[in-house]
Amino acid sequence: MNLHRYRQQPAMARLLCFLCLGVSLLGASISSASDARILPMGERAVVIDRWLEHRVQTVLPDIMRRSGIDLWVLVSREYNEDPVLRTFLPSTWQSARRRTILLIHDRGEDQPLETLAIARYGVGDTFKQAWDKEQDGEQWQHLARLIEERDPKAIGINRSETFALADGLVATEDELLREALPPRLRQRLVSAEDLAVGWLETRSALEMEVYPQICRIAHDIIAEGLSESVIQPGVTTTRDVSWWYRDRIRGLGLNAWFHPSVSLQRAAAPVKDMKNAVSSMHDDLVIRPGDLLHVDFGITYLRLNTDTQQHAYVLRAGETTAPEGLRRALASGNRLQDILTENFASGRTGNEVLASSLAQAKDEGITPSIYSHPIGYHGHGAGPAIGMWDQQDGVPGTGDYPLYPNTAYSIELYAESEVPEWNKTVRIMLEEDAFFTGESVYYIDGRQTELLLIPRQP
Repeated sequence: MNLHRYRQQPAMARLLCFLCLGVSLLGASISSASDARILPMGERAVVIDRWLEHRVQTVLPDIMRRSGIDLWVLVSREYNEDPVLRTFLPSTWQSARRRTILLIHDRGEDQPLETLAIARYGVGDTFKQAWDKEQDGEQWQHLARLIEERDPKAIGINRSETFALADGLVATEDELLREALPPRLRQRLVSAEDLAVGWLETRSALEMEVYPQICRIAHDIIAEGLSESVIQPGVTTTRDVSWWYRDRIRGLGLNAWFHPSVSLQRAAAPVKDMKNAVSSMHDDLVIRPGDLLHVDFGITYLRLNTDTQQHAYVLRAGETTAPEGLRRALASGNRLQDILTENFASGRTGNEVLASSLAQAKDEGITPSIYSHPIGYHGHGAGPAIGMWDQQDGVPGTGDYPLYPNTAYSIELYAESEVPEWNKTVRIMLEEDAFFTGESVYYIDGRQTELLLIPRQP
């Protein structure tokens, strides 16, 4: 089937299924071979709101106590939202409204968190409205009164030099908050960096029941794009496939959090260094037999993100499998993944994990580069950076943050290998989403251990 005809096919039939939380949901199958389903918008809202309520009740208290903050203030004006505040909005809110102020108070280990909205409206079912302009007067002054009544030891605000996602309190709101507070409380304002990062990076038990299906959807879309259903060698270009992914994602009612890239390596082409390889990810090249294809791709669904890189080989006439050298190169990339995940340990910083993993890989004869990152609410999430492709000596700041349990990561890296059949070096660039329990790491929906073949073989 050629690319144009594929795009004109009608959407696949919707199927009845159970997703989670004991709710019967209506979804669309993305592949006849897959058990993953995509929910209609109303049913997604049910899941998102239940997850949020569960996270506030089960995840947030421990993180507040770990960070030493007993009162957290989040402030945003419409269309200029703090990225952390956005994660507290209910499913039906696309943005803050007017000025939205959220107050989260830890009243002690034997009590649930107090969650208030100092705003014209309650913010979903979680944040109860705690301000009536006609009765309570000016918004900032009322917030100050509420804070004084609770007399917190530490008032967390989202200011951070290290993590952009934890630096969402804009200068104007910061100034107005400080002006409203009396001097004794103003002195208790502290950076909520650790609290904000902890909230963003920690995955709940309910989320992890469904994250495998989200990653499976991403894997299925990748495999579909890297197949003879989409690619006609000698005709289809890498840019065609990139845009096919964008259309396919949108057609399924999902979002791509970055534009997919499809690139290739081939025997006759010169080897590029990583800087030039990155800059050429969006080149428009005709795909030909014998090419090694690479895709970098991520979706957003139920407010969680995926980030995946995989490879496919386009068979030459008479071939039924990829050259042995390419298969060994993929195995070397898999071994580098193992080395990295085996070095995960609670309390170890991203830079420490990076250094020990690179040293072990080189000792085993692998030419490595590691640039892994947290994933969850954001594709490039808050938490420990484990290298960057151009910072293999460590990442100051974000790389000094430690690993905590119940966090998810995109295991992103490459291994360079000599491929005798091509008489050159090939770079196997892999990325798969994984979960760190605090004791071990597992791939949320498995990983690529064999090259996809175009066309598929029986």
